[in-house]
Amino acid sequence: MNRNVTYHHLEETDSTNNYVRQFNTPEEDQAILVATEFQTAGRGQKGNSWESEPGANLLFSILIHPAFIPASHQFCISEAISLAVVKAAAELSAEEHRSSFAIKWPNDIYWNKKKIAGILIENELKGSGIERCVIGVGLDVNQKEFVSNAPNPASLYNINGKETDKEVLLELLMDKFMDYYRKIRECGADCLHEEYMSMLFRRTGMHRYKDENGEFMARISQVEQSGRIILTTQEGEDRRYEFKEVSIIL
Repeated sequence: MNRNVTYHHLEETDSTNNYVRQFNTPEEDQAILVATEFQTAGRGQKGNSWESEPGANLLFSILIHPAFIPASHQFCISEAISLAVVKAAAELSAEEHRSSFAIKWPNDIYWNKKKIAGILIENELKGSGIERCVIGVGLDVNQKEFVSNAPNPASLYNINGKETDKEVLLELLMDKFMDYYRKIRECGADCLHEEYMSMLFRRTGMHRYKDENGEFMARISQVEQSGRIILTTQEGEDRRYEFKEVSIIL
């Protein structure tokens, strides 16, 4: 494991996001990692549940102290962990599948039209800065079947037809995350943005979206530093959305 990461492994816990909060805030260049084989109360964005067969997948949380990142630019943390997950998953997959991995705004990880990972980020702000940040990740690795009513789950096993070593994947992922985290410290909050944009799901072309007013066709124009997405409609209108205000129709 990365020398700047303190690693704790649990057989079972209610939520790794909850568990990691008990630790003292690490130094700015350090991270605390808690991984488990099973969560009894794992959750995703907006309280959504996450289906995971015990022992089959990667379920973990990272605690960092990104005091050098302004609260107004906190989305760069989402970019860092999204890039780390998608790059690690692709690197350990068959070469013919790698180009199909992407980040569905803001931070779901997809392969083609299938969701393989979800990310939940909880920041504790202090003034205009970030005091503590907890990053929760659920990555489907070796689960063969999904029985919940989730619309489009998949695992690396479903993609590659074979099991992936979870510890190798976790170590690779954390190396990539800590490298991205270091880049933010050295180069600023916007240094990952171009790479993040290049990895977005359906980055080019017109696609179907839905907001509170109904369906429309649009393309991704930009993602702002705040994390808001700008969609440009067929009629040339720019529309800005916060997370959960718009959804892409698969």
